[in-house]
Amino acid sequence: MAEDSRYLFVYGTLMSGARGALGTQQRLRLARESDSLGPASLHFARLYDLGRYPGAAKSEGEEDIVHGEAVLLSDVPAALKWIDEYEGYVHGGGDRNEYDRVVCEVRLAGGETFDAWVYLLRRVPAAERRIDSGRWVRG
Repeated sequence: MAEDSRYLFVYGTLMSGARGALGTQQRLRLARESDSLGPASLHFARLYDLGRYPGAAKSEGEEDIVHGEAVLLSDVPAALKWIDEYEGYVHGGGDRNEYDRVVCEVRLAGGETFDAWVYLLRRVPAAERRIDSGRWVRG
């Protein structure tokens, strides 16, 4: 798996269909600075309700899927800089970060797969916070 990518997978407040106030400016900026590839999924991952936003974490279960969207970033370094800030991700920040930014295989609705940047939780929340459908529908 490559350690870089021109693609980003989003599953929460940055999705084009999100409607809550949280992330509105960032969502609009992402739409301006990328090309949408449409619905996509991240396999071997679980989605959790963190209150105002969701978080995904890797899992061992083949049936575990997080649904979201994939985009092609126009300027990867510039986009990752502001998205990192929005997500509270600091390179080398270790446990101070809520998320790690990693490259994972993502699948488009049509079946095509590619490596994309994904923000994954560093710590898995309690099981009762899991969103079994893998789809975040609030906000």
